[in-house]
Amino acid sequence: MLEVLGNEPLLQNTCEGYAPRPDYRPLTKFENRGLRLGHGVWDLIFKRNAS
Repeated sequence: MLEVLGNEPLLQNTCEGYAPRPDYRPLTKFENRGLRLGHGVWDLIFKRNAS
């Protein structure tokens, strides 16, 4: 998804690569289970460029 969104000219990544989980986003049950099982979890935060 990072590659796909990064190649979209109307979008701009707000971080270099993956973003740390923002404070405003709660930890989901699904994400918590993945972390408990040792899976990686990554956030993407893109904003739309002014057209």
